Amino acid sequence: MARVVVDVMPKQEILDPQGQAVANALPRLGFDGITEVRQGKRFELEVADDVDDATLANIAETLLANPVIEDFEVRRVEA
Repeated sequence: MARVVVDVMPKQEILDPQGQAVANALPRLGFDGITEVRQGKRFELEVADDVDDATLANIAETLLANPVIEDFEVRRVEA
């Protein structure tokens, strides 16, 4: 078995209201120096060793991310 992480983030040109809300709240809470926050999603999958990278990318593109407004990165990590 292998562990796969898929990180999904809004594309840079897409407005991120959740990230903006966090960025606006930080100074009010006393955390200065943060200029931008982007909020995304992280998925962790346990997959059989024979599942190839193309299949994982297809899963990310068709189910985990909306490729019109989101970018994704698929990587295998140590279990």
